[in-house]
Amino acid sequence: MIEMKVAGIALDAVNRSPIVLLKDSTDRRALPIYINQDQAKAIIGALENQRPPRPLTHDLIVNILEAWEMTLERIVIHSIQDGTFYAILTVRQGEVKKEIDARPSDAIAISLRTNSPIWVMEEVVADASIPVDRDADEAEQRAFREFLANLRPEDFFQGKGFSTGEA
Repeated sequence: MIEMKVAGIALDAVNRSPIVLLKDSTDRRALPIYINQDQAKAIIGALENQRPPRPLTHDLIVNILEAWEMTLERIVIHSIQDGTFYAILTVRQGEVKKEIDARPSDAIAISLRTNSPIWVMEEVVADASIPVDRDADEAEQRAFREFLANLRPEDFFQGKGFSTGEA
């Protein structure tokens, strides 16, 4: 799994739909997830530490967690099927831990309110992320190709019990 942070909310240039952007810790990959307007407002509100006069749905969920002495350990965006992302909330109350199915947008809005980490399965990142820093990606690929080009067979035998010339 890869830990990601909310980079912000963007708008799709074509249909003006909101997108929540998650970025990895190296700022090399971004995971765009289309959400609706209400979810965008909930996420923006959490990012800007806005407090509504009365609790909205995500605030209510956080209040329930706190009232029952539960903690949101993390959220996990675990799969994507037919363009739809799936997530779970991992909630703990004492020694009891439960995983609760959630829409990623709801899970993100709650995680921001509880300062809980956002994790994404590597398969989801591989399938749905976009490169952010192409120059760094290309430099890493060049370095790997150079490493492979300079690799010698005897490099594999420099270990315990082996020396060059033994097989």
